[in-house]
Amino acid sequence: MNMAGGAFVLPKARPSGPPYFSRNQVAQALHQVAVLLELNGANVFRVRSYQNASRMLGGLTQDLGELVASGELFELKGIGKGLGSALSQAIGEGRWPNDWISLHKDTPEGMIEMLGIPGLGPKRIKIMNQELGVDSITTLREAAEDDSIAGLKGFGAKSQQRMLDGIELLARFRSRRRLDIGLKYGEAFEQRIAKIPGVQKAQLAGSARRRKDTIGDLDLVVAVEDKDKESVSNAILQLPGIADIKGAGDSKISLILDTSIFDENFSIGHIDTNVLDAIGGDDYEQLESGGTIDAQVRLVSLDVFPFTLAYFTGSKEHNIAMRQRAIDRGLRLNEFGLIPEKDAGELKGMAAAKFSLPAIDENEIYRHLDLDWVTPELREDTGEILAAQEANLPQLIVQSDIKGALHNHTTLSDGEASLEQMADAARNIGWNWLGLADHSPTLKVANGASAEDLLAQGELIKKYNSEWANDGVDFRLFHGVESDILEGGKLDHPDDVLAKLDYTVASVHAMNKWKSRDEQTNTEELMKCIDHPSTTILGHPTGRILQGRDGYEVDMFAIIEYMAEYNNNGEMKAVELNASPYRLDLDWRLCKFAKTNNVPVIINPDAHSIRGLGDIAYGVMAARKGWLESGDVLNSLSGDDLAKRLK
Repeated sequence: MNMAGGAFVLPKARPSGPPYFSRNQVAQALHQVAVLLELNGANVFRVRSYQNASRMLGGLTQDLGELVASGELFELKGIGKGLGSALSQAIGEGRWPNDWISLHKDTPEGMIEMLGIPGLGPKRIKIMNQELGVDSITTLREAAEDDSIAGLKGFGAKSQQRMLDGIELLARFRSRRRLDIGLKYGEAFEQRIAKIPGVQKAQLAGSARRRKDTIGDLDLVVAVEDKDKESVSNAILQLPGIADIKGAGDSKISLILDTSIFDENFSIGHIDTNVLDAIGGDDYEQLESGGTIDAQVRLVSLDVFPFTLAYFTGSKEHNIAMRQRAIDRGLRLNEFGLIPEKDAGELKGMAAAKFSLPAIDENEIYRHLDLDWVTPELREDTGEILAAQEANLPQLIVQSDIKGALHNHTTLSDGEASLEQMADAARNIGWNWLGLADHSPTLKVANGASAEDLLAQGELIKKYNSEWANDGVDFRLFHGVESDILEGGKLDHPDDVLAKLDYTVASVHAMNKWKSRDEQTNTEELMKCIDHPSTTILGHPTGRILQGRDGYEVDMFAIIEYMAEYNNNGEMKAVELNASPYRLDLDWRLCKFAKTNNVPVIINPDAHSIRGLGDIAYGVMAARKGWLESGDVLNSLSGDDLAKRLK
């Protein structure tokens, strides 16, 4: 269990034990000790005994506390007298063995940190330390850039480059996590806490609740009566998936969560090759499967809950604007309440909160400040306060508004499901239509379809549409292509082929070329592509991959204004909000600009599998954050209305 991106630490004992440590925590500690022993050159058999014990205990179903109390722990295969005594002390008394503590304390922190680099194990770290004095990620980078590692026996130039790539990937991984990953952890943790006896409410706050495209850590606000705080806190500390307890007080618990919080095996699902390469390939999957995320839990009373939830939801800028509005009305707004200054005087915190205006939910906080309630996605201080004051907040798009999506792939290019399977999946989730847009020939890595195969797919689609219409089935397929944008803004099929399609998604995939050019050149090139009569949708407009690569330089404001001219003249040119959580491109900040310029947005999952259709949810989150209403989004149209728009 490599705590990706974090130093090894021995878990802190629960205050409520015994057992003072969970099965996962004990297995993690054994794994770490095995790795540290190997880093320090310990006997291979001793290392192996800790590795085996970690695996065995990690898969154990029996209660560890009972095994220690009964003495049965010593009867387990691979648990000798020494190891059994050490584990009994830890589990029964809450104290790790001194030699384990010394191993963590005395091993150079930099060498432990290097273990987070994908594919770099303790054996190689030890060799590089002995031969080159490498003792940190910084000195490892220096040695690799000086070409010193390639000369070591058993290493070579490829290994050296892989280490440099791994250092970069680890740095990206540590900074923030994508929305889908953060929500996956956050919702699993929220659901587990909500089931604890004594918990009245549990809700995710922070950037995850605001649906930022990436998040730093998790914030959860939990309502609980004072008499239940201790039992609820203890129950939280015993939940599965806690890799470490950083702190546990009366009202705040700080934790590190790992993937064992999930009921099922952690999986990131099917990722198309282009994206997987950008985020680090198999190394990224390794990081994610052994990843962790920080979480803070705040325990508050039910009457304080709305104020704490609003405060820790943020954003900082939105909170500042709200506090100023409170000050203008002689009030003090904070995580404890909305408090009249004349009553609170010099009192602080909960002492002042007894004078708070009542609020059973966030809606009442906003009402006290003469505002409509602002949905969390909009709380970024981008005009939402004024709109709430004027009762002019948008009626944001919701998932049920979605009737279909146009950018999806099948086995004709690099998808893993057939046309028929994708159509059935779309019908099963309640969509009325689905667009298929397989890759064009230039993108060889994606098995781009030839014109002949593409047109054959079109004939099959016509056949199915005719059958559904005859049977009175309210479903249809639209036939398109995802065409590479070639030199001079040209598309990757002859015009007579493109003319036979319902639509064309024009996308940039030759990222090296586009990233090597300046903003003006790229902007002009995209404008030429938009000029092409077959270009219907500009796909993933900036080419960014979240935590993988920045997009190419382009003036998206100028592009959107250019597209607006076409739309104002009655020719539809839509911009894609690519819903893949790896992209979320168009960025939410530009969605509002597209809306104000009357450029239609199409939310597309860019699905390469049946499961991928579900990514539409992340696109809806980003669209809501970008102030989009159902009328701004082509996905809300019926099949007949969309057909008219596409013509």
